[in-house]
Amino acid sequence: MKLENPLTGSMVSLDEWWMPFTANRQFKAAPRLLAKAEGMYYWTPDGRQVLDGTAGLWCVNAGHNRKPIVEAVQRQAATMDYAPPFNLGHPVAFEAATAVAAVAPEGMKRVFFTNSGSESADTSIKIALAYHRARGEASRRIIIGRERGYHGVNIGGTMAGGIPGNRKAFPALMAGVDHMRATHDLARNSFSRGQPAHGVEFADDLEKLILFHDASNVAAVIVEPMAGSAGVLIPPTGYLEKLRAICDKYGVLLIFDEVITGFGRLGAPFAAQRFNVKPDLLNCAKAINNAAVPMGAVIVRNEIFDAIVDGAPEGQIEFLHGYTYSGHPLACAAAIATQKLFAEEKLFDRARAMEPVFEAALHSLKGTRHVIDIRNLGLVGGIELEPRPGAPGRRGLEAHVKCFEAGALVRFTGDILALSPPLIVEKDQIERLLDTIRNALQAIE
Repeated sequence: MKLENPLTGSMVSLDEWWMPFTANRQFKAAPRLLAKAEGMYYWTPDGRQVLDGTAGLWCVNAGHNRKPIVEAVQRQAATMDYAPPFNLGHPVAFEAATAVAAVAPEGMKRVFFTNSGSESADTSIKIALAYHRARGEASRRIIIGRERGYHGVNIGGTMAGGIPGNRKAFPALMAGVDHMRATHDLARNSFSRGQPAHGVEFADDLEKLILFHDASNVAAVIVEPMAGSAGVLIPPTGYLEKLRAICDKYGVLLIFDEVITGFGRLGAPFAAQRFNVKPDLLNCAKAINNAAVPMGAVIVRNEIFDAIVDGAPEGQIEFLHGYTYSGHPLACAAAIATQKLFAEEKLFDRARAMEPVFEAALHSLKGTRHVIDIRNLGLVGGIELEPRPGAPGRRGLEAHVKCFEAGALVRFTGDILALSPPLIVEKDQIERLLDTIRNALQAIE
């Protein structure tokens, strides 16, 4: 099959691109294509408007093609397209790091740039290992993740993650990893609004695992404060606070993976501030520069940076890690413009103000055909569907396709529909999005 590139008019083949996280044969037999974006909307190549209910892929928090960000990237591309980050620097990267640090939790003002959330996960794990080594505790090598956790697709993140399908083809890539239970408890917490009341005891798993492996061998625990890719799993009340207390008790570092929750998704700069729980390392990406250019970062407690950097001999590279595109000039220019736009339009506050509107519209689906649970926090919503017997995930896929055909983009993960609209979303757009989902579910067998 071939299709037309709307920018050039040329005909292009669908064969060559091996698409990520996609059933390639099925998709290419009936492709769903996007050609243009602005504000809250995408457009298909044939000009059909599609309401973006997912901020792209949890990442376009300020809305699509925002003029200040576009112009910043254009200016930077015309000034300096690339600069090597090893033993050289450029002002734009330092300014971008300062902008990110300005919204980070107190005492976390050191920023290591990556190019994705996957790279941020692996980087934070390596920083944790390097920190313990610098302090004379090199035996601390074990990383504890969580079932149903998602930390990208690089080796460290894959093995620390807890989604079975992502791991089954890659056994034993990374030794020294263990997992806590997931916190999702449908029986006790179905149709919760905000943080569910039950499940703080799931945090006790962490202490059991630390004692099982011995604290002298455990380096860090990595969790998403709110799990997104596994289907919007909200932390029970008191759960994150308990993880923090257990880590403090045993000298284990706490890593928050905020690739999805960072930069306003929960109505605060980071989930760490929404929940008032400060991690030791914080992974981010996606909305850091409104997804204009690939970029990620690890935000680090000052003391961790100091231990690694000050503990190395003078003149020696303290942390042998980095990427060719770390602090890429175009990505940094986009980040600076994005952080400025977030502040000028008060988008984090706006997300918090729109939360009750979004929550009410989302929970209006209770009783809709196939819906067995609804959960929400900030501008994130999860709608869990009853799996079709013998065909788990098919109902979620069909809902995604029907919504797209009806003019709304929703994400599906198995039989869970996930919503995360740009922070500029209006009430009527929320209502349209939920009406589209309702109609789609009523039409699905």
